[in-house]
Amino acid sequence: MDWLVDPFGPGALDWGQHLEWALLPLRLVLGFIMFDSGRGKWARGISGTGEWFRGLGFPAPQALARFVATVEVVGGTLIFVGFIVHYAALFVAVNMTAAALTQKFRLRAPFQGGDVQGYELDVLLVAGALTLAIGGAGPASLDALLR
Repeated sequence: MDWLVDPFGPGALDWGQHLEWALLPLRLVLGFIMFDSGRGKWARGISGTGEWFRGLGFPAPQALARFVATVEVVGGTLIFVGFIVHYAALFVAVNMTAAALTQKFRLRAPFQGGDVQGYELDVLLVAGALTLAIGGAGPASLDALLR
């Protein structure tokens, strides 16, 4: 218990030896959020998402809605199970960057929500996805198992 008194002293835990596990909670939460977001678009009726995209002025809104929902479901699943995470996370990062830019410039949403939802979660999801794109899946993943 000396490490509780002096976390950096001689009896301290060597947290550095477990750094590769630091990506696991991020990977699981980001994967679940993205999967659920895409699944929700399909479950609520993907045409409604396409109509919303049309209202925002996006080209080919129905095709774009299907593409975005698929990126979220497939990317979220791949991230969650830890398979080809470097690539899946890049797709998610691009997707969420577009979402954040849409919130800021087309919807004029504030960074932090107030009366309307802000785009701070989108920015956080971009940062998480980029972290996984750089850091990979970590040890508890299909990538590690197949290596």
